[in-house]
Amino acid sequence: MSYTHKVVLPLGYDEAVEQTRAALSVQGFGILSEIDVRATFEKKLGAEAAQELGDYLILGACNPQLASRALAAEPGLGALLPCNVVVRRGTDATQTTVETIDPQTMVQLTDIQAVREVADDADTRLQAALASLATP
Repeated sequence: MSYTHKVVLPLGYDEAVEQTRAALSVQGFGILSEIDVRATFEKKLGAEAAQELGDYLILGACNPQLASRALAAEPGLGALLPCNVVVRRGTDATQTTVETIDPQTMVQLTDIQAVREVADDADTRLQAALASLATP
């Protein structure tokens, strides 16, 4: 089983980041955290490491209703939240990859029916967000 869902967009990085935020919002996700991995690499590992990686952003997306249901069913799932969404520039500056965690990975870690239902809902929403990005 793959642990992510992915779409490659014919967009520049900045536009892809903007559209990803909007698509997640439409599906009820807010952004709780944001990690600019390239900037972190540059600071900690140097400019060469940052250049080799390229633009790479991790958005910590959270749908409060889904998170509430998941944590009520299994409080330890907080270690797997928020849902990470990666926006990274491909080798071609006109293409950007957007990748989300597959919420079904949570189901593999627990056999709780309520978690399965939340993962199904989150999966539907995240895939809808990706599909909206891929549709011109």
